[in-house]
Amino acid sequence: MDFAISEKMQTVIGMIDEFVERELVPLEPLLLQGRFAEIEPELTRRRQTVKQMELWAPNHPVEYGGMGLDLVEHALVSEALGRTPLGHYVFGCQAPDAGNAEILHLHGTAAQKQKYLRPLVDGRIRSCFSMTEVEMPGSNPTMLATTAVKEGSDYVIDGQKWYTTSSDGAAFAIVMAVTNPEAPPYLRASMILVPTDAPGFNQARIIPVMGETGRGYFSHGEILYQSCRVPQENLLGPEGHGFIIAQERLGPGRIHHCMRWIGICNRAFALMCRRAASREIAPGRMLATKQIVQAWIAESAAAIQAARLAVLHAAWKMVHEGHKAARTEISLIKFQVANTMMDVIDRALQVHGGLGMTDDTILAFFYRHERAARIYDGADEVHKISAAKQILNNYQ
Repeated sequence: MDFAISEKMQTVIGMIDEFVERELVPLEPLLLQGRFAEIEPELTRRRQTVKQMELWAPNHPVEYGGMGLDLVEHALVSEALGRTPLGHYVFGCQAPDAGNAEILHLHGTAAQKQKYLRPLVDGRIRSCFSMTEVEMPGSNPTMLATTAVKEGSDYVIDGQKWYTTSSDGAAFAIVMAVTNPEAPPYLRASMILVPTDAPGFNQARIIPVMGETGRGYFSHGEILYQSCRVPQENLLGPEGHGFIIAQERLGPGRIHHCMRWIGICNRAFALMCRRAASREIAPGRMLATKQIVQAWIAESAAAIQAARLAVLHAAWKMVHEGHKAARTEISLIKFQVANTMMDVIDRALQVHGGLGMTDDTILAFFYRHERAARIYDGADEVHKISAAKQILNNYQ
C-alpha cells in the first residue's frame, strides 16, 4: 500500500482544512444552542461557496456534479470534514444522503435517477433511510415487521420505523420492507422509494438523543407507515434484494464513518492538548505537567494513528480487491475506531473538567451524539463475532 498523498489531494485537503476553521467552526455555537433555523441559511450560503470552490460532493460521480474521488481519497476528505459536525453537510457528502445516492446510482432506474438522484447530489433536496424498527433487533436486518403488499400497481406499506436520520425536512425515504415473506431470510425485504409527502407517511416524533431533540438535518425521526401507498415503479433494484443492496451500501459507508470519527478524534485531541498546555492548576504549573495527562496524550496519539492507518488500509483493500475481500478489515475498523473515538473524547472531556460537560466546547456534543457509533451500522459485538469467525476460518 502506497501511503503517499497525491499533490492534488494535498491541495484539496489544505483547502478543506482552511475552510473548516474559518467558515464552519465559528458556526458551531449556534448548533450547540439548538438554533437550527438561524444556522440553516448560513449553511446554505457556505454550500454555494463550496460549489464555487469545486469541492462539492467529493464522493459522487463527476457526471452528477461531484468530484469523483475514489474511496481512499474520500476517506482523507472525510477525516478533514469530521472535525466539525457541520463539515459533511456543507460539502454535500453527509449521511444518509451519501449512501442513498450510492444506492440510486447503482440500482435506480433512469426515471428514479432523474427524479431523486440529481436533485439529491445537487443538494436541492435531502433524504432519509428507514430501516431500524422499534420492536426488532437492529443487529439482525433480516428481521423486519414492516411490510409492503402489492395492490394493483402500487405497494401499500405498513409499519413503524425509528432512528430514521434526517427525516425532518427530507423529500423522500428509502424504506426497507418485507415484500416476499415466504422467501429465504436474506431475500424477503426490498428497498422502496417513498416521498415524505405520500399519504400514510407520518413522522410521529423527533427522537431526543440524550436529552437533545434535533431539527432538520440533525434529526432522528420515528415514522409510522400507515397504509402508505406508492407505485411499484418506486422499487429499487430487484424485489427481495433489499438486504443485498444494504450490504453494498454499508461497506463504503463504514469507511466514511470511520474516517469521520478519526476527524473527531483529531479535533478532540487538539482541544485536549491546548487545554492541558493552558490550564493553570497551581502558580506557574499547567495541567500538562501531570504525568497522567501526559499518558492520556501519548495513548491517544498512538491509538488515533493506529486507527487511521487501519481505516486507510481497509479503504485501499476495498478499492483494489473488492468488498468481499475487505470484510474482515471493515468489521475490525468499525469497532476499533468507534472505541478509539469514545476514549479520546472521554479523555479530552476529563481534561476540560467541568467545562467539558457544558456546550461551551464541542466535546459534550460529540460525547452524546457519537456514542451511537458503537451501535449503528452493526453493533461492536456483531462486528467482533463476524471478524473472529472470518479469521478462524483460516485455521480450520
